[in-house]
Amino acid sequence: MSHILLVDDDTELTELLQEFLVGEGFEVTVANDGGRGLELARSQPFDALVLDVMLPVHNGFEVLRKLREDAGNPGHSLPVVMLTAKGDTVDRIVGLEMGADDYLPKPCNPRELAARLRAILRRGRTAVEADDDNLTSGPLRLLPREHQCFWDDQSVGLTGAEFSVLRVLVESAGEVVSKEVLTEQALGRKLMPYDRSIDVHVSNIRKKLAEQGASRDLIINIRGAGYMLTRSQGH
Repeated sequence: MSHILLVDDDTELTELLQEFLVGEGFEVTVANDGGRGLELARSQPFDALVLDVMLPVHNGFEVLRKLREDAGNPGHSLPVVMLTAKGDTVDRIVGLEMGADDYLPKPCNPRELAARLRAILRRGRTAVEADDDNLTSGPLRLLPREHQCFWDDQSVGLTGAEFSVLRVLVESAGEVVSKEVLTEQALGRKLMPYDRSIDVHVSNIRKKLAEQGASRDLIINIRGAGYMLTRSQGH
């Protein structure tokens, strides 16, 4: 049974979501402010975190930043679904840039939330077997079983969503992969109108790889078509 931490100060909503998710086979722990949510995420293991942006004590962005910065806590690599105000594109992009795996606008559909959580958890369990469990393209090497990424043997810390996006691109190196395909294969859902999740994840991947010496042109954007991992990967 997957254990979900749900952090939202809307008690009516949390009761509804908790009841539905428990009925769908999840174990759910609820916190109604960012301070308590951060304390729980740091002190015990969860399989995923559902995190509202507007919270008392610490807002959702502060909670996410503190979790991602502190590598010594169980929540450092915890998959995160942000709950954002409906139509607020800025909050969605900021959350993804800070390391969230996905987002849902509020008020969210409990069935959609359960589907997003299953997609995230499925990514964590899926192992790709290739070349003795390694996927390589030039200096870039992925270990799917361990969800680890290396550039020239230097470790690159990626979120679960970022790793999944990069894995799809490595598997299709030299070929253009549409955002529709990336969204379905890496995020486990359909591409939505005005959805910039893939764009932000690719931007984060580029930035993290560049910090280890990779070219910013390692992943190129083919306007109107998608993204491609180039085969020529100079430093």
